[in-house]
Amino acid sequence: MGFDQPSLKGRALRLLAGREHSRAELERKLKPHETEPGELARALDELQAKGFIDEQRVVASVLHRRASRLGASRVKHELQAKGVSAEAVATAVADLQGSEFERAREIWRRKFGEPAADAAGQAKQMRFLATRGFGGDVIRKVVGGRHED
Repeated sequence: MGFDQPSLKGRALRLLAGREHSRAELERKLKPHETEPGELARALDELQAKGFIDEQRVVASVLHRRASRLGASRVKHELQAKGVSAEAVATAVADLQGSEFERAREIWRRKFGEPAADAAGQAKQMRFLATRGFGGDVIRKVVGGRHED
C-alpha cells in the first residue's frame, strides 16, 4: 500500500467526518477498496468499538436533516436504505407520526400558503405532499383546510 492510498479506516473516517454513516453505508462505499477478505470488517469493527460508527447518531442525523421537510414514510425509506435496524426505524417513525400533521401543514403553508382555487390545484397540492411522504389522511386534512387535530 503506497502513501497515495489511504487505509480503509482512513477512508471511513473521512466519510464519517462529512456526516454520520451507518455501518451498511460504509460497507457499500468501501467494499471496492478492500484488498484482502475480512479487512473491511475488521476496520469497521474497530471504528464501531471506538464509537465512530453509531446507529442512534445516524437516526438522529437523518431526523434532524430531513424530518422538517419529509413525511414519516419517506424518512422510514431513507433510514432503511441506510441499513438502520428495523427496531430503530420503527421507533423513529413512531416518534415522527406524532407531529406528522403539524409538519405537513407547515410545509404546505410555506409552499402554497392558501387553499387551492379548484380541484386541479387541490390535486397538485395533494401530490406535492404525497411525494414528500405524508399519508393520505394527513394530506386530506391539510389540503382540505381542516386544520384541527
